[in-house]
Amino acid sequence: MSSRRTSVLAALLLSTAMVACAAPPSPSTAPPPTATPVPPDAPTTPPESAEPTATSVPASPTPEPALAARVNGEPIYLADYERELERYKSSLQAQGVDPNSQEGQDKIAQARGWILNMMIEQVLTEQAAKKAGVSVSDAEVEQYMQDMIAESGGEEAFRAKLQEWGETYEHAKQEVRAQLIGMQMTQRVVSEVPDSAEQVHARHILVDTKEEAQRIHSQLEAGADFATLARAHSLDKSTREHGGDLGYFPRGILVSQEVEEAAFSLQPGQFSGVISSPLGFHIVQVVEREPDRAVAAENLQLLREKAVQDWVEKLWAQADVQRFVEAGQ
Repeated sequence: MSSRRTSVLAALLLSTAMVACAAPPSPSTAPPPTATPVPPDAPTTPPESAEPTATSVPASPTPEPALAARVNGEPIYLADYERELERYKSSLQAQGVDPNSQEGQDKIAQARGWILNMMIEQVLTEQAAKKAGVSVSDAEVEQYMQDMIAESGGEEAFRAKLQEWGETYEHAKQEVRAQLIGMQMTQRVVSEVPDSAEQVHARHILVDTKEEAQRIHSQLEAGADFATLARAHSLDKSTREHGGDLGYFPRGILVSQEVEEAAFSLQPGQFSGVISSPLGFHIVQVVEREPDRAVAAENLQLLREKAVQDWVEKLWAQADVQRFVEAGQ
């Protein structure tokens, strides 16, 4: 079985905080009153002696169920949110945590916010998928359901697992569909990340104070070896033993944006001035530059994760989200 499919199964059957947002049914409305048949030869106006008839009053529509949130006009019903919260409480019990204990209550309080956020995010993803023309067929969903049944040891074991989670077969199918749509949208974003890019090969030295960084910078200007000073002074344990070597990297990889900007502004052999960042004070030296180089697998993964994160943040930034439950409720 593919790893992609396994990830869906894990999310649905193994995760202790499984949350997915299936589209809830529209609120029902009362049917319009049925008209009484009129004979073809009946008069079009009542006779003068006829008693006046009461005017029929249209049935009022059933009020919309209580909401947990509304996302670009689309509702997330409170009942669905509460069901997901109950499932989380059940997962705590499966881990040996009493939901009524202080630990359990603390975990539930923390979970309220991210459960609703995940439900909102799923709606945002499905709305984006609809705009992009991305959909999942019934056959794909059913195939995944059959895979889940097989991995669970058969129909009976699978339904027992659903019952343990307070889940129904139809709702599980809705969750599978939501998961697959999310995966398709993620793949669209990931596919746009190039596997080659402009890169620099750089070193850096990290210290606590500006004064120390300036002393090291003076030594570099006097001709001291960068790698030797990095081994002697840098606080970055991951690079210190290698002379501060950061290897090749494209834009968007380094934790410190300030260091990255400095590195891409330098030519091979040049070193920067003292750079301040939230991590401390740096000096950067560029060893090599390449205008188009294959991105290393670990860096490519980071770029893909960042692209997905940026895409999700954009969905949130552009969304009209109304919340009707507080995180601590």
